[in-house]
Amino acid sequence: MFGVIFVSHSGPDWRSHTLAQVGILWVMALCAAGQEAHPNPKPTISPAVQASSAPGPELTSRDELTTFKVRVNVVLVRAVVRDAHGNAVGDLHQEDFELFDSGKPQTIRHFAMEGAGGKNAPQSIAVPAAGSATGSQPGASLVIPTHFVAYVFDDVHIDFGDLARLREAAKRHIDTLQPIDRAAIFTTSGQGNLDYTDDRAQLRNALDRLRPTRASRTTAAQCPDISYYMADLIRNKQDPTALALATADALQCAFQDHNSTGRFSGPAEVMAQITAARVLTEGEHESRLALSVFQDVLRNMRVMPGRRTMLVLSPGFLTSGLESEYVDLIEKALQSQVLVSTLNARGLYTERADISKRMSRNEMLTSERVHYESAGNIAQESVLAALAYGTGGTYYHNSNDLYAGLQTIANSPEFYYVLGFSPQNLKLDGRFHSIKVQVKHSPKLSVQAREGYYAPKHAPDPAETARQEIEDALFSREELHRLPVDLRTQFSKAGDTRAELSVLVHIDANQLHFRRREDRNVNQLTVVSGLFDRNGRLLSTTQKLIDMHVRDETLANDLDRGLNLKSIFEVKPGAYLVRLVVRDAGGEISTANGAIDIP
Repeated sequence: MFGVIFVSHSGPDWRSHTLAQVGILWVMALCAAGQEAHPNPKPTISPAVQASSAPGPELTSRDELTTFKVRVNVVLVRAVVRDAHGNAVGDLHQEDFELFDSGKPQTIRHFAMEGAGGKNAPQSIAVPAAGSATGSQPGASLVIPTHFVAYVFDDVHIDFGDLARLREAAKRHIDTLQPIDRAAIFTTSGQGNLDYTDDRAQLRNALDRLRPTRASRTTAAQCPDISYYMADLIRNKQDPTALALATADALQCAFQDHNSTGRFSGPAEVMAQITAARVLTEGEHESRLALSVFQDVLRNMRVMPGRRTMLVLSPGFLTSGLESEYVDLIEKALQSQVLVSTLNARGLYTERADISKRMSRNEMLTSERVHYESAGNIAQESVLAALAYGTGGTYYHNSNDLYAGLQTIANSPEFYYVLGFSPQNLKLDGRFHSIKVQVKHSPKLSVQAREGYYAPKHAPDPAETARQEIEDALFSREELHRLPVDLRTQFSKAGDTRAELSVLVHIDANQLHFRRREDRNVNQLTVVSGLFDRNGRLLSTTQKLIDMHVRDETLANDLDRGLNLKSIFEVKPGAYLVRLVVRDAGGEISTANGAIDIP
């Protein structure tokens, strides 16, 4: 005989335990927005098991605190291979690729070809809606959102004219969204954010509210005229030509002196140094702000189900000294399976001297100014290209057709490849490792992939890896059937505004894979139920850990009817999706979707 104790996360403290790493910020955001608190799951004991059970040590169940973290033992590289015409190539195999870590060849241990032309193409998932708890017939099928698009407007760096054009292009693009799509609007300033929705009127209103938020600084008002790029050269790299150019500008605008060796040259140089320091501080703050918002949006997206696309709409910005931040962003995007595509909001521009700016009489310095402006523009773009190419996304630039740009970056490359390798003799020192991916014997094919990664500072934890696998399965929409698991959902109403949603899980214990330990059959099951709203937002979860140490006779007689688990969520009427994940001790996972529409 055996006993079973089932306890679910419940009450107001569940947020401190369940999905702590990936869900808590989302919960805080909902509460801050004044939305209703998450539905509250109630613990119940399976009647079928309870009726035939007595206390005993063979099978027990307990709450398991979940803390999902990113795996660090495998480095993932998402690569897009294009032919001479720019078309994505989708007929390559693992043996066609070579991968190098800091110049050393690596063994590719994971390989997959994915993309819009493959298995990850977004498709509508229609799940039959459940009936009531009294056993009435199921209702109509629900179309579950499977693609989430985050429009991230860099209103800190963008100019008013560029934002106005981009805003109109985004309005047109929103009209092309499909029923399976949910879109959200975020800004680097944090102003005017809109959560994921399929309400196009709300999306258009949010776009109308967008405004540039950077300080109104004009080159005519700033003396001397120093860009963030030049400030970095002057203060961090001690570039003498950049300092000379800034000093010459200060002589002209502040002292009306064109003699670089005159009596005002010293004060002018001091003025250039002070201005460069101020511009550098402002620029670093703005760049850090943009990257932190990208991290927040990514953290938000990783708890969304299905396919996730992050669209960064920006004129570009500098990341001098912040390289580890955007490389970490790429790493998290790859681990979270978020595709990041970027659009240069400046559109088409030419490199030429601006006649509105003060020009030095020294033609050499004037030429150097044009050179620095060109180099600065290229440096600003580089972070957009790195984010896109590093995650397998698309970088759109040098075109004024911003609507076409949005259409381009919103669509995943038709084909891309995911390569995974375990670094050889990796030192846990946090150092940067360069990555190079190439196709063997195909010089006409170009490869877009991440530039590198930073080594971890501690060894991976197997428990963290298991939690990551469960998290990936929870926020996916794919159904796996590697374990004998069945899911049903029911509801009963307690008035016009309250209902109880029941999640019923049946596990066929006779078909589980046990390990033999002395006279016992040993296994461990982790059962996670996630409740999502119609827009794909996670509302609540329960997690149970079932330890099984059963004798042969117990397995044959007392568990012949299987294990029945039941969780109850208190909800309001509406449409919900239930996502079930079951993982055993051997790493086998089964998943199932259940939808319910409570009138």
